[in-house]
Amino acid sequence: MSENYKDLIPETREFAEKYAARAGYKLNPNEEILNAVLEGLARNKALYGKRYCPCRMLSGNPEEDRAKICPCKWHKEEIEQDGMCHCQLYFAKD
Repeated sequence: MSENYKDLIPETREFAEKYAARAGYKLNPNEEILNAVLEGLARNKALYGKRYCPCRMLSGNPEEDRAKICPCKWHKEEIEQDGMCHCQLYFAKD
């Protein structure tokens, strides 16, 4: 990895917090799960150069994988249906 991905966790958290506030969501209140997802996003950023959702398999095809960059193309529908996205990063506000 070109960067130690753990160094990217604070900026990943800041990104997620800002997006959640702008979109009207909240982050997972369970810190353990939240930290695991943020770590996965940071690791993917260090490995692949993009914050790919850690809960989705990458194909290796940049066009196909673009939809998996956080926030992924499915998150709004998942939050609407399930109250949270598949990765359990973003939640609907109560």
